Parts: sequence; structure tokens; C-alpha cells
Amino acid sequence: MSQIPIPFHFLRGGTSRGPYFLRSDLPEDEKALSRVLIAVVGAGNPRNIDGIGGGTAVTTKVAMLSASQEDAADVDYYFAQVAVEQQRVDYRPTCGNILVGVGPAAIEMGLVEAVDPETRVRIRAVNTGALVESIVQTPGGRVQYEGDVVIDGVPGTAAPVALNFLQVVGSQSGAMFPTKARIDVIDGTEVTCIDVAMPMMIGRAEDFGVSGSETVAQLDENKALFERMEALRFEAGRRMGFGDVSDSVIPKIGLISKPRDGGLFNARYFMPWATHPTLAVTGSQCLAACALAPGTVAEGIAAPGGPSPLVVSIEHPAGKMDVTVNYTRTADAFEFHSAGVVRTTRLIARGEVMVPASVLRS
Repeated sequence: MSQIPIPFHFLRGGTSRGPYFLRSDLPEDEKALSRVLIAVVGAGNPRNIDGIGGGTAVTTKVAMLSASQEDAADVDYYFAQVAVEQQRVDYRPTCGNILVGVGPAAIEMGLVEAVDPETRVRIRAVNTGALVESIVQTPGGRVQYEGDVVIDGVPGTAAPVALNFLQVVGSQSGAMFPTKARIDVIDGTEVTCIDVAMPMMIGRAEDFGVSGSETVAQLDENKALFERMEALRFEAGRRMGFGDVSDSVIPKIGLISKPRDGGLFNARYFMPWATHPTLAVTGSQCLAACALAPGTVAEGIAAPGGPSPLVVSIEHPAGKMDVTVNYTRTADAFEFHSAGVVRTTRLIARGEVMVPASVLRS
């Protein structure tokens, strides 16, 4: 069987990893593109044994990069979430962890010229339209991966990559609260449907029969929990204007509880059919907005926030994630202006990934 080689870079971005491609090296047609990405990852098998996926939702992600045609951006970042056990690709969401690797990958691929000592890369997230500034350490005009920054969920240390997120309110729906309510009651359960960087349905852990301190394994074993969350997510997606979300990963799900280790609050994030081992960068912004906005399910759970800009520390299964939020809040109004995080990335491999020629002829 003949195979087609496709150049790629393979990076860990934050607490996710996956292949980074030039968009021009992949099919333009979405159906053909999906067949290629399914083959690359090996989707349809729990171990992704016939591809380079890692058997989890955080290791079956794909970034596709191109030079941006917009004056406000240097690079266009098109994201694909490939399923693990099903041959399916979702292009509706974006991923903030994979985005951490976009700046370095763009430099490695020659899309952006590095300058000494750091390079600012303006990124347009194609899936959502958000603009993000990435600050990459490039001493001597080369990407530096080694450093002393630690992020929970990743062993060792690495060089920092700072991300400043702009225009993230209403990423998919056009509104922070797409249902026009701070709290919706779905099948007797209160949830907040909110869209900041990532559309989410957020609830109180105790309302779903869990404490919020469970491990990832304990939650993934709780089939009754996932069945209940999925039923509510279907309705939340409909109310948020997304229609039938049975084959889409949005809205994602968050369950919040009182902080246990000095954070503003504790969270468990669902992707949505498995528990995230840490916390998504986009999801962290949405959770932070929910915690800071008055009248949401977070009232009485999240510790009081301080003046803007505020470092929101969110507890998750592997530790904490800090998000710096710029916002305006009054007694009856809330505006989310921007958010910033510091993460790390590493180039793991580069070369060519092989796909069967038949996937392009189907």
C-alpha cells in the first residue's frame, strides 16, 4: 500500500500534545482533511495504535498553521480535536494548551522571524476568531525550550511562553451569557451557560452528587455522572444556540467546589466525555469569568476576588493554574476584557508522518 508523507512538528503545548502542520500541506476539502487527520492520529482505537495519538483527548489534538492575511495577526491557527475511539473530527472548538506551542512552531516552520531576546507572535484562532499574543523566548534568534518554569501536570521545567488573550467573550455564540441568564435550570439542576474563550456549562459539584475533590480516575469511572452531565449538556447546547451537540465537544463541562488549597475555587473540567487530567487554558478563562461575574452558580463557592487585574488561581486534579484577568465589575454588570497565562512548551520531534494514499482517494 502506497503512503503519502506529510511534514510535521510534534510539540507538547501546556498539558496537551500533538502534531503541528502547515495548513498548505493538508487537503483544503474538510472531508478529505478529516480522513487525513484520523489516519495521522489513529482515531477509532482506544490506544490509537495505528497513528501518533496518545489514547486520550489531550493527545489527539492537531494544530494547522498558515501566514495570516489579516493585519492584526501574524499567524492563523486552525485547531482540530480528533476523537480517540471514534473516527471523528471536531473543528468547532479551539485549544489554549495547543496554542502555547503555536508561536514556537510558527518560528520553527519559518512563518515568523525570531528576534533577540524574545519574539511576539500575534495569533488568530481561526475556529473562534480570538486574537492572542504569544511571547516566546528567542535568545540569539532561536526558540529556547529549556528554562525554570514549572506548570502543574507536566514533569520538569521549561522556558516560559506568555499568552495574552483578547476578544474571547462570545467565542462561539457571540455573547458571554448566550441564554441571557446567569443561571439556567435544566431538569431541576442549576447551571451557568457561559462563553468566554470556550463555551461551557458550569455547575456546582455537589449538585451533581460529587465533592469536586475526586481524582480523574474516580470521576471517569462514575458512568452515572457522565450520563447525567451529557443529558444536561445536550439541552445547554440547544439553549446556547449550538443545536444538536451530540457529535460536538462544545459546550464543555465544568464542576466547581470550594477551594481546598488557597485557590479562588476548585474545578473539574470535562472534555466532555472524559475528565481533563489538569485544566484547559481556554476553560480556565471561562471558569474564571464565571467565578468573578455576579449571579452565577459560583456565588458562595468562589473566594472573594480582588481588584482588576486579578490573578485567579484555579485548583485542578494536578495542582493549580493561574490566570490573570482584566475585568470591570459593578453591582449589576460584569465585563471581561482580557486574560493572560504563562505556560510552557517543548518541541518533541519533527519530520514526516505517513498516511495511506487511499485516504486522499476516498
